[in-house]
Amino acid sequence: MTAPYHILGNPDAEMLIVADHASNHVPADIDLGIDPACLHDHIALDIGVAQIAEQLVATGEYCAILAGVSRLVIDLNREPESPGLVPVESDGIAIPGNRGADIAERIRRFYDPYHAMVERLVHAAHAPFILSLHSFTPSLASRPDEARPWHIGVLYNEDERAAPIAIAALERLGHRVGDQQPYSGKLLNATMNRHAETHSRHYLGVEIRQDLIMAPEGQKRFARDLHLVAAEVRKTLQERGGW
Repeated sequence: MTAPYHILGNPDAEMLIVADHASNHVPADIDLGIDPACLHDHIALDIGVAQIAEQLVATGEYCAILAGVSRLVIDLNREPESPGLVPVESDGIAIPGNRGADIAERIRRFYDPYHAMVERLVHAAHAPFILSLHSFTPSLASRPDEARPWHIGVLYNEDERAAPIAIAALERLGHRVGDQQPYSGKLLNATMNRHAETHSRHYLGVEIRQDLIMAPEGQKRFARDLHLVAAEVRKTLQERGGW
């Protein structure tokens, strides 16, 4: 049976990594009707994110929850009523096996258990800090002329507390940083809206450009930099009070 999530590290850690798109796994009983090569593309998973999460957990300061299924099976970073929850197309690629899918069953099997565990983990530690990890493709096949030059983007919805601290810290480390890039968190921030912003929990949401983290060297660099930045953001917010 396919697990809806995987937990890494100590559940009581005060830094929680949430990776909604860390897996490209498709359960044996679900046929998406696509070329298997697509499962290694950005439409199926956030490339590099699982490896970065593993390295951060290895510091001993983080717990991580990683999605157990591909975003093509069900997108865990969508609202349950979203038309993109079970996609029938992604970046110009048709997903014919999702037409007529039993969406309620996929919510029951994967979506609800995943989000229930995220909620359990944020209650496991006192005043946890959430690091939402995603990655983005350098270019969309459906929009080849759209430039995506940022090394990393910082996304948020209404809670802007962490963003300026993180952006400044990432820029000091030599990164080209996008504020609400390559898209706005005001448009797509479902998991953090649900588990962080609704409860005024502190969090940092990032999107890393995938060509920079496909190889181990890049994954190591971003794990190191995110470890520094998340610690700085958390410390600064604590010093400002309201924790």
